[in-house]
Amino acid sequence: MYPSQPNRSATDKERPLDRALEKSETVKETVEQSAQELLVINAVLKQEIPEHVQTGDVAQALQKSDELEGLIQDSAEELAQVNEALVQEIGEREDLERELARTKAALAEAQSQTPTP
Repeated sequence: MYPSQPNRSATDKERPLDRALEKSETVKETVEQSAQELLVINAVLKQEIPEHVQTGDVAQALQKSDELEGLIQDSAEELAQVNEALVQEIGEREDLERELARTKAALAEAQSQTPTP
């Protein structure tokens, strides 16, 4: 998963934000891999197609391929930012859940020590 993400139990992974983060990580990895593959394809095409042939439709296709490579890389970076926000949100929710559990325990303790009339 994400390096800054704390270890989670199996039941924690069933929560919607955890599932969203997992899915987003998978998509990010696929997008990054696609960008790398497109980079290699572009490099091979530019190397194998002589410069004088890189005109008209071929030149447009190579240019479009370069643009797509950039868009895919930008998307991977945006997904990384989304994932980091999800990690932060999950951490904040976990903190709130722990605080709620402590408050509930303190309330239960206080109620058990209060004499009933």
